[in-house]
Amino acid sequence: MAEIIQKDGTWVFDGDTLRLTPGRDKNVGLLRRELGELVVPLGALAGISVEQGKKAGRLRLRLRDGADPLLHATGGRLAEPHDPYQLVVESDRYGVAEYLVDEVRGALALDQVPAGPVDAYLLPGPSVPLTAAAGDGTASFDGEQVRLEWNWKTEDAKAAAGARTIAVADITGVEWQPSAGLENGHLRFTVRGAPTKARPKYDPNAVELWGFRKDPLMALVAAAVQARLPHPSATTTAGPVGALLPAPEPADDHDALLRRLRELGELHRDGVLTDEEFTMAKQAVLKRL
Repeated sequence: MAEIIQKDGTWVFDGDTLRLTPGRDKNVGLLRRELGELVVPLGALAGISVEQGKKAGRLRLRLRDGADPLLHATGGRLAEPHDPYQLVVESDRYGVAEYLVDEVRGALALDQVPAGPVDAYLLPGPSVPLTAAAGDGTASFDGEQVRLEWNWKTEDAKAAAGARTIAVADITGVEWQPSAGLENGHLRFTVRGAPTKARPKYDPNAVELWGFRKDPLMALVAAAVQARLPHPSATTTAGPVGALLPAPEPADDHDALLRRLRELGELHRDGVLTDEEFTMAKQAVLKRL
């Protein structure tokens, strides 16, 4: 067994799993503390590394694409204090960190774990029920339904529509975006039959985020919902994106493919396709060209 204990947290590797426990230090992000201990199976790992600095370094885990609903829902946009797959390492513990890295890498090689994507989630996502309040509303999820409630800061027309209850069966996508600079963030649900792409401030299926302390907790709601949606790999063969891919056409029928690109662009502009669905469908057409 390999173990490293730091103010930032504790990582323990037993040969089959890596347990990541957040520390109690004031610099540990709120999201990591709320998420609690993560148990990462060896098969979910794509790599591990340690970066050394003068005063402190950092252990970093790299997971296989599609292994974790949290990483998929946040799209790599978690800031360092909130990223559970990073650990701040004090300089006098670099030797211990390197030993843990060697042990994990050795196990990956011995088990011949591929670094490529997976076709099913290997981590369960945050436990439910859970509730997060930030920005202009509160998002709750019990495993079957999402409930969005508004506060006094909500835009009038959005608040007037009242609280929203959305069944998981009606959700086709979830998107979490942190605030950046002058741009506000959001938690948005794409709902079947309601293809709106209004700004989060006006979208009844979105919570607008302003960059305050509790904003990252909305990522937990996003991840819990994402864990209960079809895995992203399923959209390559079935599901909404698969249905939008062009039917087989003669290889030299460029006009038909160009028309399909225009159609996809219009569907994206009208809000029928999410950004992810549009990108996947567009790439499929471009490969044919």
